[in-house]
Amino acid sequence: ITVLDFDDTLATTESLVRYTAPDGTTGVLNAGEYAVQYQDLLAQGYKFDFTEFNKVVKGKLAPLFNKALKLQSKFSPKNMFILTARPPAAQKAIYDFLRANGLNIPLKNITALGVSTAESKALWISEKVSEGYNDFYFADDALQNVQAVDNILSQFDVKRKVQQARVMFSESMNI
Repeated sequence: ITVLDFDDTLATTESLVRYTAPDGTTGVLNAGEYAVQYQDLLAQGYKFDFTEFNKVVKGKLAPLFNKALKLQSKFSPKNMFILTARPPAAQKAIYDFLRANGLNIPLKNITALGVSTAESKALWISEKVSEGYNDFYFADDALQNVQAVDNILSQFDVKRKVQQARVMFSESMNI
């Protein structure tokens, strides 16, 4: 099974997360900023609005898209999944973006959790173990998600490779 995050893993977008601080001030975060800061902000009582994430705003290919295409060629997209914190309403927009760029992951294999906690991704992964999957490749840009998935998979007798996708690092490489 291949499980990939969407934002800053397969695609970069200009979708923004709007937030309201406990004191009433408002602002925006891009996907990368949100991935790094959300746990601290959530703990401080910030509220988030993901409305822009219902669509793919000015999407571009991100670091692992080409690897996903190679995995699709080698294994077919049948056991490839997108696991994103985006709201469920984003499922079709993600599907359309991927398909337009040659990645043919079935619509039913795109899970938009609508929840942005590392635990939610780890629990989803553990459900896949219970379905019989025993060889995992997982990639996400958020380190806390990578760590949570690695921790949960280490508790099962399964093969695993987990990887953090790094947009800024990959943009600076000569590829």
